[in-house]
Amino acid sequence: MSEASRSVTLFTGQWADLPFEDVARIAAELGYDGLEIAASGDHLDLERADSDASYVQSRRDILERYGLKVFAISNHLAGQAVCDSPIDFRHKAILRPYIWGDGDTEGVRLRAAEDMKRAARVARKLGVDTVVGFTGSSIWPYVAMFPPVPQDVIEKGYEDFAARWGPILDVFEAEGVRFAHEVHPGEIAYDYWTSVQAIDALGGRKSFGFNWDPSHMMWQNIDPVGFIVDFSDRIYHVDCKDTRLRPANGRAGVLGSHLPWGDPRRGWDFVSTGRGDVPWEDAFRALSSIGYSGPISIEWEDAGMDRIHGAGEALRFVRSLLWAPPEASFDTAFSHQ
Repeated sequence: MSEASRSVTLFTGQWADLPFEDVARIAAELGYDGLEIAASGDHLDLERADSDASYVQSRRDILERYGLKVFAISNHLAGQAVCDSPIDFRHKAILRPYIWGDGDTEGVRLRAAEDMKRAARVARKLGVDTVVGFTGSSIWPYVAMFPPVPQDVIEKGYEDFAARWGPILDVFEAEGVRFAHEVHPGEIAYDYWTSVQAIDALGGRKSFGFNWDPSHMMWQNIDPVGFIVDFSDRIYHVDCKDTRLRPANGRAGVLGSHLPWGDPRRGWDFVSTGRGDVPWEDAFRALSSIGYSGPISIEWEDAGMDRIHGAGEALRFVRSLLWAPPEASFDTAFSHQ
């Protein structure tokens, strides 16, 4: 069993307002084994890390100071801009200035693609083999399929994805790093069948797999456990984020009605891991059955709970499910009865 297989890490994306060292200290005090480092805030500047060995070492030094490991980094925000259409004020708010540049649409996409390549190189410099993130999508605006959208438009969206991500994955493969796409609304793969289509569009390249995060599957009525089983050879990373589906009241729908997070009128919301409707025990049994050997990363996101309290509570819950698998199979044990 690998060191990562029983390690619980904290995803730093929701903590990017704090200095990296502060997040490392908090994670260590809570009892985490490591961090899934987001390329956000001052946590990991990929442009600097790609050219400055001393900066990479400074990240290593902070981790070592607090007894933490790193098994994966994430670059969700740049990945979002690789395929998105349109590119607008929303992207300017989340991208680093060196990616946004002058805001020219195609220029932003190309610079975001270069940053994804950069993420693969930096991952290798940090000694990790997985980058987690988003892909963006030129066809997400058509998800409602009305006004009617011709099928060839959808097909061209997958062709665009493959054309833009092919060169990125070339760099990933050269570095010996995998991309773990988070199946999520707004992406080229946002549910079960779009995940199948994304793999097909790339010709089945093994450098492209999935970050299993059940939260967005739950509110779409996608079975997160079945996803693990069916994509067993593509589960490259695990993020734990829970979703609570509120009882049907005839008013709240799954699309959220443009209401803010935590608003009780919504039909669903994110909650601290273990407080929602994700079938966590079944999921961890499935991960064990497919031989998943990566880290378990907690992505804390609960509008109704203090994040330090929530991150500690989620860690305790996840640890309670990380029992060791049996040393012998049931059939072998039974044969000795």
